[in-house]
Amino acid sequence: MTERAGYLPGIAEADIEWQTLDFQRGNAALHVEVPVLDDAQMDALAVRVKLASRTILKALTVSEIVDITDRAIARLLDRNDPYRRKCEALLPLVTGYDAEMVRLGLTGYLKTFRKPNLQKFIAEDFANPKILDEFQPAPKGGFTKAIGPDLLVHVWAGNVPGLPLWSMVAGLLVKAGSIGKVPSGEPLFAGWFAQLLVEIEPRLTDCLAVVWWKGGDTAREDALLKQADTVLAYGGNESLTELRKHVPITTRYLPHGHKVSFGMVAGATLDTRKAAGVAQQAAYDVVRYDQQGCFSPHLFFVERGGRVSPREFTRYVAHALAGFESKYPRRELTIAEAGGIAAWRDAAETEALSHPDMEVIASETGTWCAVYSEDTTTLNPSGLNRTIRIVAVDALDDVAPLVAPFKAFLQTAGIAAPPEELHRLANVLGTAGVTRICALGNMTAPEAGWHHDGRFNLLDLISMVEIEQSAETAAETFAPYTD
Repeated sequence: MTERAGYLPGIAEADIEWQTLDFQRGNAALHVEVPVLDDAQMDALAVRVKLASRTILKALTVSEIVDITDRAIARLLDRNDPYRRKCEALLPLVTGYDAEMVRLGLTGYLKTFRKPNLQKFIAEDFANPKILDEFQPAPKGGFTKAIGPDLLVHVWAGNVPGLPLWSMVAGLLVKAGSIGKVPSGEPLFAGWFAQLLVEIEPRLTDCLAVVWWKGGDTAREDALLKQADTVLAYGGNESLTELRKHVPITTRYLPHGHKVSFGMVAGATLDTRKAAGVAQQAAYDVVRYDQQGCFSPHLFFVERGGRVSPREFTRYVAHALAGFESKYPRRELTIAEAGGIAAWRDAAETEALSHPDMEVIASETGTWCAVYSEDTTTLNPSGLNRTIRIVAVDALDDVAPLVAPFKAFLQTAGIAAPPEELHRLANVLGTAGVTRICALGNMTAPEAGWHHDGRFNLLDLISMVEIEQSAETAAETFAPYTD
């Protein structure tokens, strides 16, 4: 089976060089042809998108853009739609994730982009959304308008299916022309979404594009980056640091790099009636997309003093992981990933030899591993791909000082705790560097409008244009009705 990736308005397919990426999952094979543009083609594409951004996209109202996007998402939620069928058939082949996990994950993810949620998305950053359409009165006097970039360049990572949707929608809402670079690990979804938008609203034909280049191809990278007004990039810290070197100093650069997330379980939740459900939620956060997202947990801090001890809770989690393995089998790992898990587990088992309070529980097939520990002096990340460390603490208030030294890398904390404790912990965790607090079981599903890494999704993309009150006052002196 062969599928072409990308979306390239104004360039004939016959004029494009195509490179094939091969994906093999069991007996199923998929060949994805990705476009390789030369410098002239990349320049022409950027000019085309910029022009359409100024003349077409910025002439639409935000309400119109929300309606167009909502119609596209409705299509993707319809399991009979051709694009949805492609997603369900091909994304498991490309990513290796279990087909049912992809299906359910996509549905939950896509629902966050329906019209009511898009309105929340905008309201989080703009008290008056009309500021994106026309000049609005400013509290200090005068008028202001929010202007999106003519060209927003996206550099996407491929660790989670559908990840490009978030920034593509953000770009649309601020009326930015967009060109996105898809990763080799998942090159399909962004192009499908672009094609679907254009089917729904042909006026968007030239307003966005989806391209590809091989990692390290700085010539093609530079050809696009020099045209960008803003660059929004996802990936590992090393690749983002390297990319920064190629972004012109006058171009706004918004990187989203590697982050670490964790869970917390209060002793008050660990009675014999609730503990199994809490463990099930914690295990789901571990299983969903095999801990490949920044919001996936690396460890859980579990408070002593409940009817169920932290050690028993670890066994509950292990039992839940075993159950999920039969429901959502783990994807096939690369040799490097399998080696990383083996090394992580070996290190834990070696550590347990000198720490009799530790316990290592793993499946016979090695598809998951839960480690119980009472050592809070070493907070190592997990081995990913369904490996988790559960650390016993006397009080959850002790966690913030433990994680604070890693402030630059912290993101999500999933918490199971009573209301008063939740709010107290949220205050100290926020000071320590955590930027998102959610319920266990929801760590991998951020709400619409969440502030990614504590930043603004839309405000960071726009520039404010002001008409100062002095200009308004002076203009009055030249009005035809002035005596």
